Amino acid sequence: MRLWSDTFTEGGVIPPECAFAQIEPATHVRYAANRNPHLGWDEVPSGAQSLALFCRDVDAPAVKQGMNQEGKLLAEDLPRVDFYHWTLVDIPVAIKSLGEGKLSEMVTPHGKPGPLLPFTIKNGTEHQLRQGLNDYTALFAGDPDMAGEYFGYDGPFPPWNDLRPHAYLFCLYALDVPFPLEGNFTGPEARLAIRGHILDEAQVFGVYSLNPEVAESVAK
Repeated sequence: MRLWSDTFTEGGVIPPECAFAQIEPATHVRYAANRNPHLGWDEVPSGAQSLALFCRDVDAPAVKQGMNQEGKLLAEDLPRVDFYHWTLVDIPVAIKSLGEGKLSEMVTPHGKPGPLLPFTIKNGTEHQLRQGLNDYTALFAGDPDMAGEYFGYDGPFPPWNDLRPHAYLFCLYALDVPFPLEGNFTGPEARLAIRGHILDEAQVFGVYSLNPEVAESVAK
């Protein structure tokens, strides 16, 4: 199975239009267009009953201490953990791509609704995709202006004082069953639920930074 993006090249920089925030010299960052990137795939194995898509930042700092603080820098060798930006399941095998901005456009304070997401396949058939809760749900839990349930895609927002560029890994799985969980679910819960049901998988990754020096370096 193959997975690719027309929005960014393999290992290349994810454009600010597909991020939650972008560099703003006067204030370090500002909200960005938050469009989901284009993704396309083929060579789905026969027997697949559904597809599941995940995007996670594999370089998120393990602790929040020092993040986005003036006069401090986050070292490259700090402990890192996964941060889930997108979980999309019950994708019919008839769908071969997701257009840029098709499922996310602009930052939505308190989060986009979910888990159900209506989607029209090219033949005109209506289908209900399902979106998981991303990790902005926990990140903004104590912020009255932003707290809420964040379903679907919300793009990169790494700390602006991080010396490490962040890698965003998009993974597509072909499953031998419809997605097995009901109700609301998180990215880790979804990945656990599909164990033992994966026929094939593919991945592509891009990088992003809100540290101007790091961003300039990875763009070269």
